[in-house]
Amino acid sequence: MTAHLREISHNYTSFSDREIVIRLLGPALWDLLNELRSRRRTGSSARMLNEVLGDIWVVSRNPYLQDDLLANRKRRAAFIESMRHRAGAAIKNVTGER
Repeated sequence: MTAHLREISHNYTSFSDREIVIRLLGPALWDLLNELRSRRRTGSSARMLNEVLGDIWVVSRNPYLQDDLLANRKRRAAFIESMRHRAGAAIKNVTGER
């Protein structure tokens, strides 16, 4: 596969998108995402998915954010709802649901 710019948002680490996806989701999902990437038309689903992965990556690496989300029920609920919304929209785009 050819090298390309990072697509996962909030990735200010030395990890590549590949390394992040494998750490979060496993190598099988990295392969699936590459297959889907080859069929990409507009990229809107990919952008939404990469935003979700970026948010998960940031929270997983920041104990202060983890503590804040655990301590603040409203903020945690808003965070989870935004993740569900973006992930759901990406899935609908890929499957063609309306």
